[in-house]
Amino acid sequence: MGAGASSSMGVRGHGGVQETGLGDLPESCIAELMLYLDAPGICRLAKLSRAFRGAASGDFVWETKLPRNYQYLLEKASEEVENEVLLTKKEIYAQLCRPNPFDGGTKEFWLEKRRGRLCMSISSKALLITGIDDRRYWSNIPTEESRFHSVAYLQQIWWFEVDAEIEFCFPPGTYSLYFRLHLGRPTRRLGRRICNTEHIHGWDIKPVRFQLWTSDGQHALCQCKLDDPGCWIRYHVGDFIVGSADVPTKLKFSMKQIDCTHTKGGLCVDSVLICPKGLIQEKGRSREQTSKSKKSGISTYRTQNIEPKVMVFLCS
Repeated sequence: MGAGASSSMGVRGHGGVQETGLGDLPESCIAELMLYLDAPGICRLAKLSRAFRGAASGDFVWETKLPRNYQYLLEKASEEVENEVLLTKKEIYAQLCRPNPFDGGTKEFWLEKRRGRLCMSISSKALLITGIDDRRYWSNIPTEESRFHSVAYLQQIWWFEVDAEIEFCFPPGTYSLYFRLHLGRPTRRLGRRICNTEHIHGWDIKPVRFQLWTSDGQHALCQCKLDDPGCWIRYHVGDFIVGSADVPTKLKFSMKQIDCTHTKGGLCVDSVLICPKGLIQEKGRSREQTSKSKKSGISTYRTQNIEPKVMVFLCS
């Protein structure tokens, strides 16, 4: 009986007992376990053996990691590039995790790799900026510090107003909206980053008003004075909730300082970021608050996230 049992177990190890390993698990069992892991965890396990690698390629594993409306996102991602190749779910996930430009390259969306949540960035060229066509006030300057490789730079103006709107099928969840701004004009000299503060004025007199509206009646409002020259700062406008991916959500958002008793200038407007609520804080704990700055004697470069001094969130 013992011999029969041993022979049915196959190859024996030392001492006559069969040695089994993780590679002996059926791919179907491994795939079921992978349903409980995030995408980086699945990719790490795929390195263990051929069985794990096969399980990690299964469509039904990756379909659970994709947003429900991934077909809509894939169509959006294909607007700029013709792609008729049939992709596996794993390849679709990988493609959506890359920056996917749309609307002529003025906007990008991507999935954050860990949990497949949607993020979006809207460049300054997609924003309605008062006076943007008048070179006396505004100019578009090239920079490597923007994902869109250029920012709108304000020299001086009396009436500061930036508006925008977007209609998009967001996956269900709660999202935060930020304006990415910079006081001063960042440049490089002799390989070092410096900040030209020549035109900075007026932002410490009255606060800037940020607002957000959604098509289903949600509204957020905040006000704060702009400070900290030489740093890229994400100003949190507010949060909004998406209940269904099947219905497009229309967003309107703005930032204004229209008190005409004084001029203001020296501001770079880079982009608007829309991301899952709490994602910025998660990134901050892991790596984003790690200093990226190089001391330049005059200014430093870092990314900093702040909360507004006044916040109101209304949902009707």
